[in-house]
Amino acid sequence: MSIQHNNSDMDGVSGSGSCLYDLFCSETPSLNSQSQRDRWLSSGPQKRLDHLMCQAGNKYCADCGSSEPKWVSSSFGVFICIKCSGIHRSLGVHISKVLSLKLDEWTDEQVDALVKLGGNTVINKKYEACLPNNIKKPNPYSSNEERIDFIRRKYELLQFLDSEENLSCPFVPSHQRTSSSIQNCLSSRNYFPDKRNYDKQPTKNRIGLSFRNSRGRKDYGHKSTKKSNSLAGMVEFVGLIMVNVVKGTNLAVRDVMTSDPYVILSLGHQSVKTRVIKNNLNPVWNESLMLSIPENIPPLKVLVYDKDTFSTDDFMGEAEIDIQPLLSAAKAYEKSSINESMQLGKWVASGDNTLVKDGIIFLEEGKVRQEISMRLQKVERGVLEIELECVPLTQ
Repeated sequence: MSIQHNNSDMDGVSGSGSCLYDLFCSETPSLNSQSQRDRWLSSGPQKRLDHLMCQAGNKYCADCGSSEPKWVSSSFGVFICIKCSGIHRSLGVHISKVLSLKLDEWTDEQVDALVKLGGNTVINKKYEACLPNNIKKPNPYSSNEERIDFIRRKYELLQFLDSEENLSCPFVPSHQRTSSSIQNCLSSRNYFPDKRNYDKQPTKNRIGLSFRNSRGRKDYGHKSTKKSNSLAGMVEFVGLIMVNVVKGTNLAVRDVMTSDPYVILSLGHQSVKTRVIKNNLNPVWNESLMLSIPENIPPLKVLVYDKDTFSTDDFMGEAEIDIQPLLSAAKAYEKSSINESMQLGKWVASGDNTLVKDGIIFLEEGKVRQEISMRLQKVERGVLEIELECVPLTQ
């Protein structure tokens, strides 16, 4: 999605998507003047986000009504809670790209796009226009299965979408039902529209990107990708883990004298990947990616590949990380009254693991983190450095 950003006028929030900005102006009389609007537009992305979060429709999750949502689907422009965000993420970035209001680093262009989409009230009127009486919208206490069913119907199958979008509406709200409208709905063959395609929007940190595998690489084939997408939403999540892929050192050569490395992170049925760095055996990514932590916590798998344009991507090593100690430390901190920075634990380097040095779990500025330096396995050489940060579900 291309975004034209202009702070000097209102082109950036024009059209039907200006509803959110108009609502914000109506609730903030001081913004009715052009100078005040210009000042708001130039106040910086985080301050603008904070203002948008305070608008009436955005104070509650668009899908279940939980208060104070801290996540956004930038594909649809809805503010959602952490439980619903895990299900959005499992749909895949081609359907719903999830960003954190606090953990991600937003740009003015991304905030502009969010404003254009209209906010929870506008989006729900559109995507729940054909919501029938026999389908109940989830509430804050709904089960994961109820959320999955509703969110998939709403965003993936588009079953409740406003019929003005030139897509068939499989249900007609009871107050709008007539013999002709029922006949039109029944006569349509397109009860379940195809998945909606969205342009991938690059962000600075690419947090939450779901990995879509290249055609050539067979190790992560297309079949397993489709299977993982369908299964990922069927599990309970207990938290989120932010992985900052820092750098690689002395990686293996795969292209005559160098390589084009990238890293894949896999947790259960989810996969995300870094960008490719060309012609570098000591790449510095410093790229943050986010994954949901399933209830039955699997190891975090790290895979390094060399990108090839005309052939299968070459394997450059792998490693596994047990994230259970980090999650346990985060939960313990959450129940404590500790305020100062301190060490909470460590993963001791030994001959039984791949650590180059002890992986210290520490508390800093209210965040539980772990720094890990590990030797890649099943390859002749290479060390990878990453940083982990755990966010329990209750946060």
